Amino acid sequence: MSESQLDRTLGFTEAMTLGGGTMIGAGIFILPAIAAEGAGPASSISFGIAGFVALLAALSLAELATGMPISGGSYHYVNRGLGSFFGSIVGWGMWTGLMFASAFYMVGFGQYIVESVPFLDGRVLIVLTGLIGLGLIVGMNYYGTEESSGAQNIMIGTEFVIVLIYTGIGLFFIETANLVDFAPTGPSGIVATTGVVFVTFLGFEIIATVAGEIKKPGKLIPLTMVLSVVGVTILYMIIMIVSTGVIPYQELGGSLVPVADVAVVFAGSVGVVAIVFAAVIAAISSSNSSILAASRVLFAMGRDNLMSDWLNETHDRFNTPHRAVVATGAVTAGLIGIGLEVEAIVALLAEVASFSFLVTYGLVHVALVTFRRADPPEYDPDFEVPGILYPIVPVLGVLASVFVITQMAQIVQIVGVGIIGLGGVWYLAYARTNVVEEGLLRDALPGQDPTYTVLVPIVNPKTQQGLLELAAANASANAENGSVEIIALNVLQVAGDTQQNVEVDRLEYQRELLEASRSTAEKMDVSLQTRAVVGQDIGETILEVLESEEADHALLGWRGSFGRGEYAFGANLDALLTDAPVDVTLANFRKQPVSDVVALIGDGPNTPTAVRRAAEFATLSGENARPTLVNVQLVNGETSEGSTKSSETAVEQGEETIEGVAQQAGLDPGEYDTSVLVGETIESAVIDAINERDLVCLGLSDRSDLLRDRSGSIAERIHDQTSCNVAIAKSSRGNSADNHDTDE
Repeated sequence: MSESQLDRTLGFTEAMTLGGGTMIGAGIFILPAIAAEGAGPASSISFGIAGFVALLAALSLAELATGMPISGGSYHYVNRGLGSFFGSIVGWGMWTGLMFASAFYMVGFGQYIVESVPFLDGRVLIVLTGLIGLGLIVGMNYYGTEESSGAQNIMIGTEFVIVLIYTGIGLFFIETANLVDFAPTGPSGIVATTGVVFVTFLGFEIIATVAGEIKKPGKLIPLTMVLSVVGVTILYMIIMIVSTGVIPYQELGGSLVPVADVAVVFAGSVGVVAIVFAAVIAAISSSNSSILAASRVLFAMGRDNLMSDWLNETHDRFNTPHRAVVATGAVTAGLIGIGLEVEAIVALLAEVASFSFLVTYGLVHVALVTFRRADPPEYDPDFEVPGILYPIVPVLGVLASVFVITQMAQIVQIVGVGIIGLGGVWYLAYARTNVVEEGLLRDALPGQDPTYTVLVPIVNPKTQQGLLELAAANASANAENGSVEIIALNVLQVAGDTQQNVEVDRLEYQRELLEASRSTAEKMDVSLQTRAVVGQDIGETILEVLESEEADHALLGWRGSFGRGEYAFGANLDALLTDAPVDVTLANFRKQPVSDVVALIGDGPNTPTAVRRAAEFATLSGENARPTLVNVQLVNGETSEGSTKSSETAVEQGEETIEGVAQQAGLDPGEYDTSVLVGETIESAVIDAINERDLVCLGLSDRSDLLRDRSGSIAERIHDQTSCNVAIAKSSRGNSADNHDTDE
């Protein structure tokens, strides 16, 4: 069984038919009667308002989808931006809403087939016909989106031609007298009808839901979203004028087949047959789009541990999310089976689908603002809401979504809130302990207290506990000036486009690594945020995260030796030591726990930073624990000034050196112990003295002889000749341009 990415097989035509197909099919043949009854000819305005609300959502979704074009649509954007609680609510709402809508369409499919054939009758036949149609749709989606979208193109093309002919001919049969009483229910009726007809504008969301399978997503996603919404809105407004102009709205409002009743006036029985044929196509195409999108939502929820990861699986041969498709089809089949017994409930839940999506779109607008304000490094959309329209679009979108919801029937609001509640309960009962997505909402909120942030890139499960312990000590020491935050980061390196779908097994390892970090942090009683990002260059990506998170300290693992090629510590670590605008600490772990900490005191620019780190790390063994500051003085040799010195003088100079560096590090005399070592070489003096210590901290130096003689590094010799852990510190004010050594 393959765990891999979905193929990008959908082009402009496929995306347009997926988006437009659901919008046209969901409403053309049913909604005119409901809309006419609610607002008369002015129902065309209701469609215009609903289209405007949908257009606002489409603009926000287009930016998010081009910034993160992977399957899941609104669910993924809300989950990433606002966190897994809101992601669970949106995911459940989208999945259930699409399934209920699909079941409703297939019941209609069965009704059109059975009722149009004189010798067929019976509720069982309608159910069986609907189930057969659903089986074909599930089979197409199981086999591949390219195949299902190819069939979708043919169906939508045929249906669209029939609808255009209906509209074009109908314009010439409008009786203006039928339009005189244009708004019989007044403004309130127009607004209330907007909430009813919004269900037809779900199609553009499906484009975002399958974004991971669309070719050239940066161009095609915004183009097809906006075109489908604008085109369908105009079409619906014209159709309502035609329908209420040909037949009085009072008669149209009571019809079960409104478009057929209008067509018979100017096209006779031929027109009725054509409309019935188009209605059948519309039911199939709408259900196909809904099954396609619902399965991708379920697939994405499995990917993010909000559902069982058993669902996050693609077929070896067809490369489709076959398990998610089958699960979605099975639930939809159950709804079809009970639908005719409680037909009013199925129709109600089809309308509740619009409620769920309005809630989703409102959260999508909030997610857009969150991404803009937090500006995470992985978010780089090819399309952005134009500057003149931001933040007008998301703010107006939230207000408009809430406004439409308030105009819906009370029973719809109750059921819709119930679905939202189901998503919340599912998160609390199942998903909360499985997820690692914290969201970006905290980062986007204004007016936050100054936060001291420690970024800990996690790569090796064996060292993550030690790194998190040091990070916790560092954060705790800086808590007096405001809040503190520790962020565990894992970078998934990819070649080429960072917006590509990533193999599931690699995503699973990344997720497990961050989950293990959270588990470790919980045992330590430490608050931890997690970040999972994708990048071509690990070092550059970490630098971008440091900037976007406004971090103060980067704490990374180090293998304990220097490279022998062009890099001192390795390409990624060298990049951070050279370019990071924050304090950086490299730590090598060979034993735990850490209790006895020393810092080697030299004259390098980063020694005070190493001393501060040592004081912070020493608190791991107790709040009042103190580090030992060690200075080496050479005797029977020359000093840097070329003179010789006695042991007594050497100790005095060593104490003075330690005191001066401690002052620079902000430590008072009672906050550290001192040790002056006197010997002929630094190595001989240091190795024996620190061999039994737990951790030795050194400052990074920029001495130019490092690349010529890396074996002379005191840090590497300590690592090779002792059993203690080693930490190398660099200050944000002491970037070393090219060569790195350690302060001695």
